[in-house]
Amino acid sequence: MPGRLLGIGVLVSQTMRHIVWDWNGTLLDDLAVVVAAVNDTLATIGRRPITIEEYGAQYTRPVLRFYERLLGRVIEESEWLAFDLAFHDSYRRRVESAPLAGDAMDAIVFADRAGLSQSLLSMYWHDELVPQVDRFGLGEFLVRIDGLRGTPGDRKQAYLEEHVQAVEHDLTCRLDPVEVLVIGDALDDADAALALGLKCVLYDGGAFPAGQLAAAGVPVADSLMEALEVGGAM
Repeated sequence: MPGRLLGIGVLVSQTMRHIVWDWNGTLLDDLAVVVAAVNDTLATIGRRPITIEEYGAQYTRPVLRFYERLLGRVIEESEWLAFDLAFHDSYRRRVESAPLAGDAMDAIVFADRAGLSQSLLSMYWHDELVPQVDRFGLGEFLVRIDGLRGTPGDRKQAYLEEHVQAVEHDLTCRLDPVEVLVIGDALDDADAALALGLKCVLYDGGAFPAGQLAAAGVPVADSLMEALEVGGAM
């Protein structure tokens, strides 16, 4: 698909109109915080901590399944809810130390200058997500911010579909799927985008094995700026 080169060197598709950013592990570099919170959760049942590599190899959604992989057994609902509570308690204590990804602000500003609308969809609790995003002053670039309002640990597809519909309402225009680019860091991002016919680029922020990302069926980028370039070239 032909594209145009901006003066800042970002290749953006002539038909691309909107970018949906993921937050955790994509715009926000919180990998160390997440793994520490998982280890605090495992400590509540006396299990050994895991490494970042183990986290990347085992992580999946729904998140309940992730903990079942780690423990090698079925987890009942009451125990899962206790895990989710422990994780988020630990994450809240640590997240203020997490920075933006190295080129997150550059990528958002560049996309804004290119005339693309942008929004953010995270599977982190909505009421806690918004202050995190505001802490970095990103709200002025985003037409919409949506976090989790449903079941903890859910997969992303249904939320992404609702998010895009809400963005269309906010923009008062219809978006063709080929005009929407999803940029995230996990297989769940790719699965959700592909199921809805949206473009997707996965950002390799170090959480997941490169081979796992490459097998997702979408391009993989080493930086967020590269994700914009690759996404525009699709």
